[in-house]
Amino acid sequence: MAAQAAAAAQAAAAAQAAQAEAAESWYLALLGFAEHFRTSSPPKIRLCVHCLQAVFPFKPPQRIEARTHLQLGSVLYHHTKNSEQARSHLEKAWLISQQIPQFEDVKFEAASLLSELYCQENSVDAAKPLLRKAIQISQQTPYWHCRLLFQLAQLHTLEKDLVSACDLLGVGAEYARVVGSEYTRALFLLSKGMLLLMERKLQEVHPLLTLCGQIVENWQGNPIQKESLRVFFLVLQVTHYLDAGQVKSVKPCLKQLQQCIQTISTLHDDEILPSNPADLFHWLPKEHMCVLVYLVTVMHSMQAGYLEKAQKYTDKALMQLEKLKMLDCSPILSSFQVILLEHIIMCRLVTGHKATALQEISQVCQLCQQSPRLFSNHAAQLHTLLGLYCVSVNCMDNAEAQFTTALRLTNHQELWAFIVTNLASVYIREGNRHQEVLYSLLERINPDHSFPVSSHCLRAAAFYVRGLFSFFQGRYNEAKRFLRETLKMSNAEDLNRLTACSLVLLGHIFYVLGNHRESNNMVVPAMQLASKIPDMSVQLWSSALLRDLNKACGNAMDAHEAAQMHQNFSQQLLQDHIEACSLPEHNLITWTDGPPPVQFQAQNGPNTSLASLL
Repeated sequence: MAAQAAAAAQAAAAAQAAQAEAAESWYLALLGFAEHFRTSSPPKIRLCVHCLQAVFPFKPPQRIEARTHLQLGSVLYHHTKNSEQARSHLEKAWLISQQIPQFEDVKFEAASLLSELYCQENSVDAAKPLLRKAIQISQQTPYWHCRLLFQLAQLHTLEKDLVSACDLLGVGAEYARVVGSEYTRALFLLSKGMLLLMERKLQEVHPLLTLCGQIVENWQGNPIQKESLRVFFLVLQVTHYLDAGQVKSVKPCLKQLQQCIQTISTLHDDEILPSNPADLFHWLPKEHMCVLVYLVTVMHSMQAGYLEKAQKYTDKALMQLEKLKMLDCSPILSSFQVILLEHIIMCRLVTGHKATALQEISQVCQLCQQSPRLFSNHAAQLHTLLGLYCVSVNCMDNAEAQFTTALRLTNHQELWAFIVTNLASVYIREGNRHQEVLYSLLERINPDHSFPVSSHCLRAAAFYVRGLFSFFQGRYNEAKRFLRETLKMSNAEDLNRLTACSLVLLGHIFYVLGNHRESNNMVVPAMQLASKIPDMSVQLWSSALLRDLNKACGNAMDAHEAAQMHQNFSQQLLQDHIEACSLPEHNLITWTDGPPPVQFQAQNGPNTSLASLL
């Protein structure tokens, strides 16, 4: 009997093994076909889906069923617009996998993808509890626990709930420390530092960045991972300085950052996986980091007034972006592109290329049309750029409307101060039309007391605007005090444009007061600096003053030379002015509400005053 029982047991085991082997063979065959169709060129997604759906009639074990639902959900989510079916499969994968022990990869990938899909469908309230549950049950799986914490922190960040996001990143940093991953601890802390900078919680940022610097320097691991942490750390330091308007103080950090990205570009990707699963993260691909370093270099060059350098690095970055976007549809690339364009547009307006600037503003509009989130994040900047363009073509009413719209759309303190400073300058030029509003604005950006932001550059600009206002009011001694303060601040941080603008306005004041020698001492360096930038408006202004100064001093040859320069600058600006106002995109100046217009009607011709240019 015992022998018969043993024989029966062996037969049953053999039958079960044969059945499992058969099941495995049909499953592997269907899986192979599905993968073949998915990776075909072009992909044959419909056939891939058919192969995966063919698994279910075989009534497979739960593990195969859950994995197949995950695969179907993933294919439908990434390759089709059938979000309803994708959601159904991912929900089944999540539900079934929770009942299976030791099935973490399928379980947590289903949760991660499903929450992404919920967010895409604007069902954030469904995504949050799903991620919280997944985080709760993933504490024994370091990679997934960290990844899900990052994902929920990102979700809160997109909702502008930075406090909750910072809390989660703090939890992640402590968890990474406990599981012995100093690398991922640094990633969590640097991400938290980035959010604290966005919140302007500078007292919390400084000790956090100090700690991060120590962790990064002490960590011994994969060279590319170490250098990428250094890039992240240095990018935060550089942007912190630039936000504070300290373009001279930032130079050592910026130089380190540029050297760091050169080091990374020479390193080969190490295929050896980290021994700690919590270390399986990359901050950004090398190519993305390279574009980011170009971007912060452009930001620095623009603030410092090295506009040709800004143009050079923008061209490099945009060329790199075009190559990357052919292979990668990551939303961060579009964000980089928009920020680069925003900066180069401001450069073009300074260098007297308004028509090109307007076409690039239109390009930003088109990028924002493709992504509601991108438009939401950049709408205020877009209207600010249109306001600056309107000022450059002397459409002051439109400039006021654009700046007012931008103020309504932003809660970013530095951008608010930048817009108010420019709006005040519009009202100053308009004379007595807006006296009450102007006084209110000037009080809100009073650089002598309670200036609303810590930016050195913006505070220096506020002194300049006060000086401009006093000049127009005929209060020349007061104007000189404000402008000397601007000069002191701009010289301290190499703010070349503000230095040039202050020098030429001081020169104008001394000319009006009849002090021709002092006027010349201001205007000549203003002209030299404006030529170096190059700032076309300051060159026009300086050449007109040099013409009048030399004429008043009896220097006929110098006066003639300055008059010829003034004539050349006037002609260049006038030609560009006419070209810009003739473009169909010029109609953007009337857009102040809703998403960017899709099409533009051609203008019959320019309808703006040219008086300010001549």
